[in-house]
Amino acid sequence: MTIIVHTVSGAPRAWRVLLGLTFKGLPYDIRYLEASKGEHKSPDFLKLNPRGTVPVMQDGAITVRDSVGCLAWLDAAYPEKPLFGHTLTETAEIWQTTLECCDYLRAAGNGLLFSILVENKPLPASGTDERNALDTSARAMHAEFSFLESLLRGRNFLTGNGPTAADAVAFPEVRLVERAVDKKPDIMDALGFSDTDNHYPHVAAWKARINALPGYSKTAPRHW
Repeated sequence: MTIIVHTVSGAPRAWRVLLGLTFKGLPYDIRYLEASKGEHKSPDFLKLNPRGTVPVMQDGAITVRDSVGCLAWLDAAYPEKPLFGHTLTETAEIWQTTLECCDYLRAAGNGLLFSILVENKPLPASGTDERNALDTSARAMHAEFSFLESLLRGRNFLTGNGPTAADAVAFPEVRLVERAVDKKPDIMDALGFSDTDNHYPHVAAWKARINALPGYSKTAPRHW
């Protein structure tokens, strides 16, 4: 049976799973839910995930509803092209980087982008508590971009020369920053994100490599 991924277009955690499937070269179908209609809270979907969140991945009788859990399960079920490495040394680095991105990169993204992309708020006035909090989040995101930049020096991907779970987790967060630059260029410019490709050239080259992978276009949010 074909693997099915339930998602909301643009949801970064579900995008991780789509990228993982693409990195492994596995066929899959996407079932899009419309969050504006509350489809992720419908009785049928809650039977799959009582928390009402995405992703949910189904493979026959197996249902997995955590993004990193999905990636780990895929490696157990389909060992070819492993997302968590061939050796113990590779596995240790990949898990470390994956979980760091889950914690620090994701937190920085939430702090920076929630008010901009989700709440659609204007840039707070300089000196206000809201602006100070946003500036702090912007500095945190720049620190995470610098971390990724350091990992990518001399490498094609975050932990080596092939894409892994670490890349699947990090890429959607980086692309969300790019999305915010496209939608709110003035705000993102004020926060120092107008020219990230020049400030972080290794990250820019990494994004281009992932964009060029076979099957990548299927993973991209359909409304972007």
